[in-house]
Amino acid sequence: MIRYWSFVLLSLILWLPALPGMQTPTSATPQSKPKPDLTKARETSIREGDKPDITKAADSSEAAQRRSARRAQARSLLIALASDARTFNDQTLRARSLARIADTLWQVDADQGRLLFRKAWEAAELADQESDKKTQEEIRQQRTKTGGGFAINLPANIRREVLRLVVRHDRSLSEEFLDKLKSEKQEATTNRDSFSSSDAQTERLGVAKELLAAGDVEKALQLADVALKTVTMAALNFLEDVREKNSALADARYAALLTASAGNMQADANTVSLLSSYIFTPRLYIMFSRGGNTSSSSSGTTGSPPNVSPELRQAFLQIAGAILLRPLPPPGEDQSTAGVEGKYLVIKRLLPFFEQYASQDVTEALRGQLEALSAVLPESIRQREDEWLRKGTSSEKPAEDVERSLLDRIDRARTSEERDSLFVQVAFRAASRGDLRARDFVSRIDDTELRKQIQAYVDATLAIHFVGKKDVNAALDIARKGELTHTHRAWVMVQCAKLLAKSDHDRALQLLEEAGAEARRIEVSDPDLPRMLLAVANAIKLIDPPQVWDATFDAIKAANSAEGFTGEDGSLTLKFQSKGQSSVYSTDVDDFDVEGIFRDLATQDYDRAVELARGFQGEGPRAVATIAIARSVLEEKKTAKAVSRN
Repeated sequence: MIRYWSFVLLSLILWLPALPGMQTPTSATPQSKPKPDLTKARETSIREGDKPDITKAADSSEAAQRRSARRAQARSLLIALASDARTFNDQTLRARSLARIADTLWQVDADQGRLLFRKAWEAAELADQESDKKTQEEIRQQRTKTGGGFAINLPANIRREVLRLVVRHDRSLSEEFLDKLKSEKQEATTNRDSFSSSDAQTERLGVAKELLAAGDVEKALQLADVALKTVTMAALNFLEDVREKNSALADARYAALLTASAGNMQADANTVSLLSSYIFTPRLYIMFSRGGNTSSSSSGTTGSPPNVSPELRQAFLQIAGAILLRPLPPPGEDQSTAGVEGKYLVIKRLLPFFEQYASQDVTEALRGQLEALSAVLPESIRQREDEWLRKGTSSEKPAEDVERSLLDRIDRARTSEERDSLFVQVAFRAASRGDLRARDFVSRIDDTELRKQIQAYVDATLAIHFVGKKDVNAALDIARKGELTHTHRAWVMVQCAKLLAKSDHDRALQLLEEAGAEARRIEVSDPDLPRMLLAVANAIKLIDPPQVWDATFDAIKAANSAEGFTGEDGSLTLKFQSKGQSSVYSTDVDDFDVEGIFRDLATQDYDRAVELARGFQGEGPRAVATIAIARSVLEEKKTAKAVSRN
């Protein structure tokens, strides 16, 4: 304070000549140079929006002191939270909190960050063990209920979350954790199929993706190399990520994988099917098991065939052909993952690619192999012509043709159950395209309970589709007349309000009122209530900013009555399950989480945001909010530098 008032006094002295009614003193010596006209200088300074250098320096110093004090407060806030987090009973919350605190503190205290990362890893190991047990039990219960099928949202992998934060700061520590994971699992394969990466490989590739996202392709490949020696979906997906950054390096690793497969006598039809994705159907992986069952996986948006060199494509065709043309083992000795049925279906699926690109000799040999296999297979396999055989190939049928085929099968269905199953499939397809006929297909399902379930799924799918297309009127029409849950209906209204924020402010506000009213119809104990109110608050932040504090307070009150609300992992989920059929659609919704809105509130009023965060009674949301507030301060300098560079 003494320094401040000294500055004020000095400033007043300097500016006295410029005050109204005062005369600027002149020297009594005629030879002296006239002093500058400070009044004119002041007017010019004000007109140009400048301050005297001494004022600017003082302001800068004072602002720097305030920033330093605020950063010290934020650091203390995190240290106190870290102390509390070590006693959290929820291992997932403990691990996440400690890891995020370490990540945020690293730039100001790396030693403390490293210690907290180790504590986070210990908690993450326990958290993953607990969630795996719960997942297996849920799968068992659903299989018992449905006769084999299940549809679940896989839990978050907490060790992977910790690793992805560690790799940003300490490569040696991330390797240490990966070695622990490898030692624990010993590359076990007892609980996975041969084309799934082990836990250690999955985590290694996850960390490598972090390096890749940061632009360090070579280091990412060095870290991933151990996991790129065998054909797995995760390995191929990683190579496709690399190819977007550096096609030469990715193609070289893929070529090595091809060579290794050629010499591997365990490589089979599914090995070929997975390898084909890199050349022809990126991010789409299809396999066929014994009996002809299909499993598929897609990562992101499947794209057109990449522009690989003719030499690499020919290398694949030669090696793939050699593997597919291997003679069948004697009956009872086939140890392949595909069996005779799978091998037949893989050849049938890939034959169009061979016909287009391979030599005539190889293509003819595969046709002969197909005929030989068909002689020992039932008609149901030989006549199979479903979408998985055509997906991504030149023979893939247009969506309309597939739908027409399903409708034809409905006309020939022998039982009500078979007909209902086909109506479900055609309704799914129509809804994903935003085709309102999907609702008509649902209405023709005989089973009342099945019809009710699928109606909710289809209506929500249609509404989400129209929101994505920014068709406000169509989305709202479905939201108001469709069989949506309170959560889905409120979410659609919030999204439409955001779409109208600039073009129709009044209507946007009205929709937010409707969304809030709809959200309050959710059960008080349901975590979806605070999530939805947070989404409303995030929209209010854009449309009516002064009201965002009150809206956030409403969400906090709701959170304190919802025992399962964690403050994160908010997602919009559609789930459908019946005997023989199941489907889960889930997408992350950042507006359902605490972090984003508290980060923004802290930039407006740090102290008020801290007090608001203390209103959470649950450890989880309070920790998430506190870390978000501290991060907004400690990362402020880094953000400012980034802005200045731009």
